[in-house]
Amino acid sequence: MTELLDDLDARPGSATSLLRTVTGAVMRERGGWLPTAVFVELLRALGVSPERTRTALSRVREKGLLVSEARERQPGYAIAPAAHDVLARGDRRIHQPRSMGDGDAWCLVSFNVPESRRQARHRLRKQLCWIGAGNVSQGLCILPAFLLDEAEDIVRRLELSDHVTLFVTHEVRGAAPLRELAARWWDLNAIRELHEGFLASRATDPAVWRAYPSEPPALLPHDWPGTRSIELYLGLREATAATASAYVDRFAGTA
Repeated sequence: MTELLDDLDARPGSATSLLRTVTGAVMRERGGWLPTAVFVELLRALGVSPERTRTALSRVREKGLLVSEARERQPGYAIAPAAHDVLARGDRRIHQPRSMGDGDAWCLVSFNVPESRRQARHRLRKQLCWIGAGNVSQGLCILPAFLLDEAEDIVRRLELSDHVTLFVTHEVRGAAPLRELAARWWDLNAIRELHEGFLASRATDPAVWRAYPSEPPALLPHDWPGTRSIELYLGLREATAATASAYVDRFAGTA
């Protein structure tokens, strides 16, 4: 199951993306299982039709996130055993944002994947970028060393250990200043737009936090909006947590 769980193709705000959010934010607090009818009602409140919800349930089941499981004659879904670690990694990215400090180490991921496994090579690049890596060259990515374990896990799950070498270093040099190089390695304009879109739409759509982006680790422009974006997201989460939990309990029958 090399594509397990980290469904990076799910568009933020899509039925599949919203369903994955419900899985991570709701199910684990309620025993890791919910009836199908509860999924339907929760996503209906987010503007998703029952038909689209059932399609999304089938999709995430195929990806290995959920398994079909009936309880007390109710059809439903449980979190797949192998999904818990991936959901925990998602928690760290979303709820515990980290950034590099001066003197912190970098991780370099060097890979040479044969053409016969080009799909795995594509997924490797994509998943490394998703956790915060920059693309230095065709076969080299860079990311904060505190993400080393997550990078190793990606390599292991894609079964690419024979084609990847990871290095940890405290110094990176180049022909240009490191801040200028970082602007080449990460698409800062695209990430800036995501942050600014979140900040701008918060007043009309507080639920847009589901599109919260993964951002480059350091050497950012001085006017970078990410700090304000993170603060706003964490504040919204704290302010809405109790109300959201009570709303879910109305349907899950645990109030």
